[in-house]
Amino acid sequence: MDRIFNLSQLHKNASSEDLKQGSFGIEWEGLRVRGNGELSLSPHPEIFGNKLSNPYITTDFSESQIEIITPAFDTIDEAFSFFSFMSDLVNSSLDDDEFLWFQSLPCILPDSSEIPIAKYKGRELAEESMEYRKGLAKKYGLRKQLISGIHFNFSFKDELLEKLYDNLDISEIESHENSRMSFKEFKNRLYLKISRNYIRYVWLIIYLTGCSVAAHDTFTPECTKLMENSDNRGSVYSERGPSFRNASCGYKNLVHLYPNYHSVEEFARDVQSFIDEGHLSQAKELYTQIRLKPKDPRDVLLSLKEDGIQYVEIRTLDINPFYKCGLIKRDMEFLHLFLIYCLIAEESDYENWQEEAIYNEEMTAEAAYDFNMKLIKDGEKISLEEWGLSILDEIDDMCRTLGIGSRSLIDSMRQRIVDPSLTYGKGLIRLIKEEGYINSQIKLSQVNKVTSKYLLENTGMLEDERFKEYVPIALQGAKK
Repeated sequence: MDRIFNLSQLHKNASSEDLKQGSFGIEWEGLRVRGNGELSLSPHPEIFGNKLSNPYITTDFSESQIEIITPAFDTIDEAFSFFSFMSDLVNSSLDDDEFLWFQSLPCILPDSSEIPIAKYKGRELAEESMEYRKGLAKKYGLRKQLISGIHFNFSFKDELLEKLYDNLDISEIESHENSRMSFKEFKNRLYLKISRNYIRYVWLIIYLTGCSVAAHDTFTPECTKLMENSDNRGSVYSERGPSFRNASCGYKNLVHLYPNYHSVEEFARDVQSFIDEGHLSQAKELYTQIRLKPKDPRDVLLSLKEDGIQYVEIRTLDINPFYKCGLIKRDMEFLHLFLIYCLIAEESDYENWQEEAIYNEEMTAEAAYDFNMKLIKDGEKISLEEWGLSILDEIDDMCRTLGIGSRSLIDSMRQRIVDPSLTYGKGLIRLIKEEGYINSQIKLSQVNKVTSKYLLENTGMLEDERFKEYVPIALQGAKK
């Protein structure tokens, strides 16, 4: 437990403007598909140039899996606007019969031998990247590699952290600490507390934003067998849970791993032991809902120890097909408030909190729509509705005290808990029951592409000063 970060401290030392700003980034991965709903097997589009040198548009695991990466921005508005524009640019640059697939679970898949692993050329890093991907394919299976999602990168501004550090009440620090902690240690403790509480409460984000309730029957049986419904169009779907990407069959390590989040040193020691024991090939193979990000990604553990935690990466969000870039800004805004809440929320001293968190995460993902489903809080059963509303009440109180967020945003999340029919997952289930998984999702992909093209061609976005300088870099392979 770490009590030096609390609501009183933030209220005394941070303005609402301090808290609204930070460093925000988005990474979005999604498949390219054909108009018939099958995975596109064509190479990464030439218009995007070299995958290793294009900072905004590259590939993830597969040659068929595009990744869009934003720079870090000071506000959510800036990060989201850039991401939305870049998504329009990518979607509009694909061939006429090729579309982005706005689902976290895959489209119609070919035989595993035909799924193309991303190819890289020209550098030592390229060979390393390809070998790493081949190892993952062998270990986890090619089909599971095509699960896609959204990563949200966040840090507070150092100016705010320095203000909090300078005003730290020495009486709030545990008595065994005889000397003033360094600023690096202060930052580490802050992001570690956020990480611990995020892991505890991630089930709430899964429920509120989950949107992967179905798959095609060509997907891995490990997942489709958990879905109780099917139709004659190849759809397999569940009406019990919102996010099978985050379920027990999702993209996770083969065994549950529980690194120590008490300090960076203990975390690094545990991850190194997972590598030594053969559970991981390297540190970045640890698939957690939140990642501690270093200054130097080439040696994650050493950099975390020497340079400290630079930011955190949230890896929970499903792709949302109901908006043209697969992400809704209000969900980002809520996630930001949620991370601030994770910083100030009091921690339980329950010993098996990580095991309990994994149970709650997977139960929510697979069975949150089951009225009788119970979560476990410090060893005691509790309903999702009771616990979720309690957390939202605390977030609401925090927002009122700090002058951040909006009442309507919190209320919209409350409504999703009280009435599951308002969740994205339930909306998707209704659509799939009417039209089937592939038909409904390819229609949404087609509509999203038309929308993106219209916006680029009719709203002057390509000449917008916010984006204009990025276009030739993003489309570096375009013919002159």
